[in-house]
Amino acid sequence: MTLQQLNYLISLDNNKHFLNAAEECGVTQPTLSAMIQKLEDELDVKLFDRTHQPLQTTEIGKEIVAQAKLVLNCAEQIFEIINNKKESLEGKLNMAIIPTIAPYLLPKFIIEFRKKYPNVDLSIEEMKTSDIIFNLNNSKIDIGILATPLNYNNLLEIPLYYEKFFAYISPKDDLFSETILSADKMPLENLWVLKEGHCLRNQVFNFCSEKSKGKPIYEAGSIDTLIKIIDENGGYTVIPELHLQFLTEVQLKNIREIENPQGVREVSIIIKNDFIRERLLNVVVDNVKSIIPNHMIDDRLKKFAVRL
Repeated sequence: MTLQQLNYLISLDNNKHFLNAAEECGVTQPTLSAMIQKLEDELDVKLFDRTHQPLQTTEIGKEIVAQAKLVLNCAEQIFEIINNKKESLEGKLNMAIIPTIAPYLLPKFIIEFRKKYPNVDLSIEEMKTSDIIFNLNNSKIDIGILATPLNYNNLLEIPLYYEKFFAYISPKDDLFSETILSADKMPLENLWVLKEGHCLRNQVFNFCSEKSKGKPIYEAGSIDTLIKIIDENGGYTVIPELHLQFLTEVQLKNIREIENPQGVREVSIIIKNDFIRERLLNVVVDNVKSIIPNHMIDDRLKKFAVRL
């Protein structure tokens, strides 16, 4: 039994398909199939029921997969001990981030991370919240950055920063005459929002409580698109604080604060409870802290490193 076989085992359990698991592991299908068969022969048990499509993990196979994850986690701890003794970080880091946070973090994050840690194989992908959770649970990514709280027992949330929401209003809209908007008086009429699947959409509706009264709610794919639509067509939307830096001087005149309550989102790093790469985690946290304005950063992160 080898660590490589255990990796193949977990990948096949996740994918339920030999070809997909082989592609994920970077080997041919016959190689992966032979290694799984060799493991089954060595253990003298059937780990997978190949008569079903998609493939099914047997009951004893599920128990062995769970134990394999523990073994690989312990093996990772050995490498983590070695890396902590080295001056440079190494290894792979797979991250995911939601689209309504990515534009504000990724450009500077990537260039700084690659400059400081060239030996880390960094991969970052934009995903919806539900996809980040799924891929974390299936060990396809190591770290997620998204809006919280989520409250999953098997996931650890580490708040990074807190970001206000602001209203962006067209001068053509009746709300433009207001200096500060009350959240409970923001109508859904003429509100432009992101399309279904964006967590920011749900946060907008959380403090725009009035019913739509049959009026259409317009949807767009990005905040930039929302703002361009409003500039041309009127209406208003809600945008995060970090987007203000991308507005022109003319567009900044269309910004209004929101109160009663003030809209704020918590942005956190999400990891599985068994994540053990503490040093690498703190590198990611520090990189984010160098990008975000100090007044937004979680007070605990201003004083302390993350301890797992």
